[in-house]
Amino acid sequence: MINEPVSQEAVTALIEAARTAIREHGDGNVHTVAAAVLDERDGIHVGLNLYHFTGGPCAELVALARARAAGARAPRLIVAVGDDDRGVLAPCGRDRQVLADYYPAISVVVPTPEGSHLVGAEELLPYTYRWQAQQIQRLRFRACHLSAVRDGSKRVTLRFDDPVQVGPALLVFESDDVGDAVTLAGRITSTTTKAVNEINDEEAREDGFADAASVLPGLRGYYPDLSSDDHVVFVRFDVDES
Repeated sequence: MINEPVSQEAVTALIEAARTAIREHGDGNVHTVAAAVLDERDGIHVGLNLYHFTGGPCAELVALARARAAGARAPRLIVAVGDDDRGVLAPCGRDRQVLADYYPAISVVVPTPEGSHLVGAEELLPYTYRWQAQQIQRLRFRACHLSAVRDGSKRVTLRFDDPVQVGPALLVFESDDVGDAVTLAGRITSTTTKAVNEINDEEAREDGFADAASVLPGLRGYYPDLSSDDHVVFVRFDVDES
């Protein structure tokens, strides 16, 4: 699964951002590749590789780290460009594994004989070993939501600064009694980031709120410091019925 499609204009702008970075800051020795990341708010974050014989980081990893440091939580698109007019470069094996493990929904710009092409991260590494499969993510709820999740009336939850990704998940329902928790096998099917003050009434009702005005005071019961311009993630999920 990949993120929502991005426009050709966005792809072109991302490639140009990486091309500009390597042209202006590359040195032909230590820094020879630039990468650019498009985040969920259409922000662009650029990084250069840092070559070293011990295994310095690739440009893609640096750009992803810079995106995270700037507040990005759901990168949508990534591209790498080489110096000396080498153009768009496909990610190396290590980067493909990192993308598959941490950002399976991201799209990647890769070169083809016909020109640049977008593929999902998982398509770059078919039949890959999934490191995170050994460390399944947990989506935690208060125990009061258990019945709604079980009967299917709740399939959306809003999260703030709580990293999740599309894929298998253990749904954990915690009560006030220590050690007394119910778990269900499930799967996160999509994530969408949006500012609290941009949520409309229909979206609010998806998570059981009466209207958009109820979202901020309701979420502050979970996140006391949440503000109206903070970005939250709509997490859509299913329960494994098997």
